[in-house]
Amino acid sequence: MLTSWLQTVPPLLVYVVVGLVVGVESMGIPLPGEVVLVAAALMASHHDGISPLWVGIAASAGAIIGDSVGYALGKRFGQRIFGWAGEKFPSHFSPDKVGRAQALFERYGAWAVFFGRFVALLRILSGPLAATMGMHYGKFLLANAAGGIAWAGGTTAAVYFVGEAAEHYLAEFSWIALVVVLVAVIGFSVRGQLRRSPR
Repeated sequence: MLTSWLQTVPPLLVYVVVGLVVGVESMGIPLPGEVVLVAAALMASHHDGISPLWVGIAASAGAIIGDSVGYALGKRFGQRIFGWAGEKFPSHFSPDKVGRAQALFERYGAWAVFFGRFVALLRILSGPLAATMGMHYGKFLLANAAGGIAWAGGTTAAVYFVGEAAEHYLAEFSWIALVVVLVAVIGFSVRGQLRRSPR
């Protein structure tokens, strides 16, 4: 029933949702971007119309655009944006967490932007932090695009192929289970017949 329902979901809707959620998260709003990306990649492994390539492209675009918007917000509002975010999302933007992220950016620069895409907290803070710390936008964009594509493409491919392998394994397992049940039923039937037959 779930599989048949998934087949009715329009692929375009999946791509739009992935791009929007990842984009808004990358702007600095705590949303479950990675969860949505993983769910879409799993759907692609069970839905004939959903392409894992387009899921990855939508997530990459959302990541790059969202981080760029976050960078622009950080450039415009500076440290005030973290004060506002700390009030709205205290568990994600506490002074301690922002301070640790800032220390990483000071030490590693563009590498923090690239690898930050793979870490939930840095994924949210990347754009605004890079701007407030004075990182040149061209340098930020290059690291941001590379990290976004690596994260989105890598996550989509890994989940998609694991999903395909799991589906194949479960299908194989179901055939094995069916054979085992049939052999067991036949075995018990033969055994019962032998016991009932006169010696």
